[in-house]
Amino acid sequence: MMQFNFFLKLLRESFRDLVPIVIVILFFQLAIIQAVPEGWVSTAVGLCIVGFGLAVFLQGLEIGIFPVGEGLAREFARNGSMKWVLIFGFLIGFGTTIAEPALVVIADKAASISSGRIDANILRLVVAGSVGFAILLGVYRIYKGHAIHYYIIAGYILVVGVTFFAPKEIIGLAYDLGGVTTSTVTVPLVAALGIGLASSIKGRNPVIDGFGLIAFASLTPMIFVQIYGIAVYNLVEAKDVASVVINAKVSVPTDTTIFSVFKGIASVVKDVAPILLIILFFQYGVLKKRIDNIKTVFLGFFLVVIGLYAFILGLEMGLFSLGETMAFQLTKSESMNMVYAFAFAIGFSTTMAEPALMAIAKKAKEISDGKINDFALRIFVAFGVAIGIALGAFRIVDGGHIHYYIIFGYIIVIILTSIAPKYIIPVAYDSGGVTTSTVTVPLVAALGIGLATNIEGRSPLIDGFGLIAFASLFPMITVMLYGIITEKLGVKSDTEIEAANILRDALVDAENMDLATVNIDGSDRRHSLPMDFSAVVIIVPNEKKVDAIQAANKAGAPGVTVLRADGIGLGQMDNYYRSSFEANDVLLLFLLPQSLVNPVIKSIIHTLHLTTTGKGIAFAFPLSHMKGISLSRHDIFINRKDHKNPENDTETLIKKEEEKLTSKIEEPVLNETDK
Repeated sequence: MMQFNFFLKLLRESFRDLVPIVIVILFFQLAIIQAVPEGWVSTAVGLCIVGFGLAVFLQGLEIGIFPVGEGLAREFARNGSMKWVLIFGFLIGFGTTIAEPALVVIADKAASISSGRIDANILRLVVAGSVGFAILLGVYRIYKGHAIHYYIIAGYILVVGVTFFAPKEIIGLAYDLGGVTTSTVTVPLVAALGIGLASSIKGRNPVIDGFGLIAFASLTPMIFVQIYGIAVYNLVEAKDVASVVINAKVSVPTDTTIFSVFKGIASVVKDVAPILLIILFFQYGVLKKRIDNIKTVFLGFFLVVIGLYAFILGLEMGLFSLGETMAFQLTKSESMNMVYAFAFAIGFSTTMAEPALMAIAKKAKEISDGKINDFALRIFVAFGVAIGIALGAFRIVDGGHIHYYIIFGYIIVIILTSIAPKYIIPVAYDSGGVTTSTVTVPLVAALGIGLATNIEGRSPLIDGFGLIAFASLFPMITVMLYGIITEKLGVKSDTEIEAANILRDALVDAENMDLATVNIDGSDRRHSLPMDFSAVVIIVPNEKKVDAIQAANKAGAPGVTVLRADGIGLGQMDNYYRSSFEANDVLLLFLLPQSLVNPVIKSIIHTLHLTTTGKGIAFAFPLSHMKGISLSRHDIFINRKDHKNPENDTETLIKKEEEKLTSKIEEPVLNETDK
């Protein structure tokens, strides 16, 4: 039932995200083109199938791909086998890219552009190898803990440097290949790998270190393809080959038959199969461990296949043809302003419905503890894509060289990297790679080729490419701006908000006998809180005093009262008043919040072996009317969390929350409380 409710939530969100596409199409079709589109019923049905497919796809990611990817990463990190995880990263990048359908099509077009100099199969190997190398390099960065922006800036310098030597026929193509190599299935798995590694390696932050692999996979193809182009244009002579003509043609809605359904599902299975085979090989062949809940995992992969096929089928049932028709018609219009408006609107609306972006945004919100809002992140990414496509359309109309625009964009990215919060930088870099996928690429490609075809002096082979590169670049800028804005506005994570609320709700009422009155962080400020306290009493031999205190402190005890505890055994004495002290013990008195009682006693009895061979007594009893004790904000927060979730193991809870909780809550929160 819980999974079904989760699916219904995803279904509602999916249809909500399709609304912008519908609005854009209706507005331009009815208000600008002023014609009712043919096959509008098929388009409406297709949109419904798209919404359903999106929900099924995201459900499959949650129960299949994300858990497996993060589980593999944790196992690799636990076993310390960096060599194997580097190999795994390379194979995932190479194996999924070589079968990417968009890459196959573009490679064939590249062979035509180069007059036979570029071999389509070799180009696919170059691109797949560059993506495999990118994932390997990204995994290595996570292991070493290097800052991502050094790698990215070095990559930008290489891209720009190579561009000045690359033939003009290859530049736009190379830039576009950086945006189409990260597929809808690859992106979530690669993200899960990075986040899982960063969560498992000591000293790594899943937000700062976990993201970035997708950015690497978008950057390296630009470098490798341009180098390959330089080589073949200098070493290989042009040949007479059958020309692959690229025109801005209008596709027609797909006729759906039983055969086409099976063929479509088989095509998606072919794309997903390399990922599954690589995972199974490393899980059983290298790690030699079974996959937990394997039936659920396979169900997740099945849902991914069905959801992705339904998503593509819905697009083909009229939406692609309708979008391409509109792009073709608008490029023939005399007013270029309408073209720019359409480019902006279609960029924004299609990005909002991009499944890979949805998956990344949800993951970003989860591991940032809510500091990154998934819907707001998608809005800023969509604005970036919209601005990029509109500017790219202007570039085609104006006839400017693409690399000048790209260089200027990179300079802005580098400047923002130096001032943006650290946690948003890797997310911003990854956003550039996930925005150009299943939905966006076909419509954007049709717009670019249509413009270059209908404007005199422009070549569809040279000028028609490049819009995807713009759509990949500008989201990095807008997402970093989002991080800067949220930082300026003081947006807090869920843990910070809850901790602040706990203090804000504290009653400054030292006379309230139903509440405990405590000092916070040793200051003079006193707050009354509904907290439970207990006294922990430990009686041990004097020589074990230091060991017991250290064990208690290790478990979180902030202080102790030490008393002399002389004692005698009374079992065999006839006269109680004839006392002969037989022991020289100490009594350790700890006054603790309820959440620390079990950890402290457990630590002491294990250290001093009180339940086996050691000497001593340990017991606890509840306290009331606690006044004057000093606690840290962290102790207060953990105690309240443990009180709300008594089934949680306290030690695990403390460890988990310590990673999330910031070292200090801002002072204005306390000032408001005092008022």
